[in-house]
Amino acid sequence: MQEKILTALSKRNSEAGFALIAAIMACLILLALGMLVISLSTQDIKVSVKIVGEKRALAAAETGLMSLAQTFNPQVPVLVPQTTNRADGVSSYTINYPSTRPVLGAIVVPLSGYSIGGGQRWGQSRYNLDVVGRNTEYSTQVTIGVGVGYGPVEMSTMSR
Repeated sequence: MQEKILTALSKRNSEAGFALIAAIMACLILLALGMLVISLSTQDIKVSVKIVGEKRALAAAETGLMSLAQTFNPQVPVLVPQTTNRADGVSSYTINYPSTRPVLGAIVVPLSGYSIGGGQRWGQSRYNLDVVGRNTEYSTQVTIGVGVGYGPVEMSTMSR
């Protein structure tokens, strides 16, 4: 009987630190899980903030497109980009004249239905412009490349 008691006591003494180690391991697992949840939630917030900023910059660029459609006239040269602030105070758009991108394809595009007798051909002059929308609150920027046609202009090589 005494032998059984000594065996039980020796087993109990050998397992004395196991509960502490198990508790520490459980705390580390919970800590890692908490850090993962916090990391994922902050990344989602950063992505959401970036999307909101890009939408505001896109809205500013679209305002610039509307302004460009209403005021574009290639006969009045504009050498300096025009920057205009929007009413919200943190968004602006810039219209770049001319675009830094090269003109690809034809410079003059033919117009159907504008053929006039006598060998004259009519078309539209093509201009590549950039409209840049910016939002300073979120530090975002969106660039829209626009091809604008102006015409009708005479395409024929006929001299007068």
